Amino acid sequence: MVRATSNSNTYVFAELLQTPQIQALAESPDYASHLDLLKIFSYGTYADYTSTPNLPSLSDTQALKLRQLSLLTLAKNPHNLSYGALQKSLGLHDTRAVEDLIISAIYAGLVDAQLDPHNNAVHISSVSPLRDLAPGSIPPMLNSLRAWSERCTLALENLEAQIASIKADAAKRRSEGKAWDDLQTKLKEAEERNPSQNSHDFPNRQAGLLNRALAHMQGQRFGKRGPGSLDASLYDEEAMDLDDDELDDGEGAAGSSGAALGGPGKKRANRRKL
Repeated sequence: MVRATSNSNTYVFAELLQTPQIQALAESPDYASHLDLLKIFSYGTYADYTSTPNLPSLSDTQALKLRQLSLLTLAKNPHNLSYGALQKSLGLHDTRAVEDLIISAIYAGLVDAQLDPHNNAVHISSVSPLRDLAPGSIPPMLNSLRAWSERCTLALENLEAQIASIKADAAKRRSEGKAWDDLQTKLKEAEERNPSQNSHDFPNRQAGLLNRALAHMQGQRFGKRGPGSLDASLYDEEAMDLDDDELDDGEGAAGSSGAALGGPGKKRANRRKL
């Protein structure tokens, strides 16, 4: 057991702990402390060693290895990686000893880290998976994984909802664009069907149709509907144009007497007023 904890290439002790011979040390008053020391090398820290009484003393090689293994555990929390925190947790004398320990761990392939003397901190980017699991540590890990899985599921649901909203907005814009194109086509067709219509009156009618079309499209966007559909408004306008043409013919036949008697000419004027 002393050779295992002193060997510079041995960092995992779970198999050694599980052997019956090592487990039998727990029943021996003289060697039970050696079993406790092996457990600290397996999943404990240097602070656990200093706080546990009656443990065997460490050689320089064992102390270096235990500090290196403790660094792997401390690296899980970035708040533990300041020079002051590492010096206290690892039982080192000064910041130079902290830097030497970090450098030894980097050369041993235990961590990928950078020293930051300006801020008195160590930045660790990766840690080798060389620490054994302490007894009873699996249930908390499972709880953490379940919480992480739930957060991932919630994030995916939010992304799907946003994608659906974007697709709905795009479909609405396509529908509005198609309605606008249809309106332009109908306006051109209406102009082609009535080439003899007075040119000065056509811009007014076109502006009226455009205004009604815009109001209709805005009503669709905000979930409201106007008094009638776009097609109905267009048909009403065309019907008024036809009535105007018929009234013009009636005026030519009846003359001024028809207008005086309130005939077709007066009706035409009333329709124009409307």
